[in-house]
Amino acid sequence: MLLSSTWTSRAIAWAIDVQCRPTLIFNSIAADFVLTSQNPVIVLHGGAGNWPTRLHKSALDGVRKAADLGFKILLEERSALDAVEAAVVSMEDNPIFNAGTGSTLNLLGEIETDAAIMDGRTLRGGGVALLRNIRNPIKAARIVMERTEHVLIAGIAAERLALESGLDKGNLRVLRRVQAWKEGLKQLKSKQMKRSSSKALEIFLGRQSDTVGALALDAEGNLAAADSTGGVSLKLPGRIGDSPILGSGLYADNQSGAATATGIGEQAMRLVICKTACDLMRQETGPSAATDTIRLATKKVGIGLGILTLDRRGRFAAAHNTRHLCWAARTSLTSAEKMWGTRVSK
Repeated sequence: MLLSSTWTSRAIAWAIDVQCRPTLIFNSIAADFVLTSQNPVIVLHGGAGNWPTRLHKSALDGVRKAADLGFKILLEERSALDAVEAAVVSMEDNPIFNAGTGSTLNLLGEIETDAAIMDGRTLRGGGVALLRNIRNPIKAARIVMERTEHVLIAGIAAERLALESGLDKGNLRVLRRVQAWKEGLKQLKSKQMKRSSSKALEIFLGRQSDTVGALALDAEGNLAAADSTGGVSLKLPGRIGDSPILGSGLYADNQSGAATATGIGEQAMRLVICKTACDLMRQETGPSAATDTIRLATKKVGIGLGILTLDRRGRFAAAHNTRHLCWAARTSLTSAEKMWGTRVSK
């Protein structure tokens, strides 16, 4: 569905104004972690943000299924790359998550997806941005990494590469996202919303869970990271977030660790948040790097971010300053999935 040119220009102007305003403040950082060295390991998330209570069970079931699938691959002594790709594919195929089928709509009611994957052994990575009509963007990202000399391909060229490589097309729209898009447009149009930056921010930042991501450490000691997203709801057409950007949305290096971010992509890019976390893991454990990174993020750019870390010894953590972070982990010693939350300071 396309909007009239007059309405489109007005809505875009409001969107730009809203996204430049200060964010709401949360009064705590939530973190959970495992300090015991172990491998193989897979840890993944279904997005940070404000998850409605009615969706908690479905989201936890989704990350549980993805973690089980990825860990099974690791137990078969396959690579960390295979594990994170399979886990992300599972979440892309689950309409509860903002990735693949179930992605959010941009301001014009279109779906543009981003995804990336990175190999900690070689530091090679691949990403796609502004991808349309491809069921599993993460598969396209791996094609970029393994079949081209590039790191990031966007738009129609990325779609063409995916189709020529045999990937499936798909209808990524789901009713819940279409309804949210329509409601968001109504709120943007309201005079009350125009006067209230804090209420407007809830459309763009507070309500929307964002991005799925996975990290793995395999039996050979190799790390990998992957992520996928439909981006922020009601984003401007052509907007690219942190997810397909190595160092921002994800990073993996066998010499330090792996990280994947979720939340407000613009904030993640300003901090190069995942590279920051991996650099910290050269001197710190995965858990301490996660909390230190979110502490830094809160100080420098405000709330709206979550991160998973996995160090080279298999110690992992989830930390965030959003209302919720839905995540799961599997190791030979640990099996857990959580909807972890913080309190909101009004």
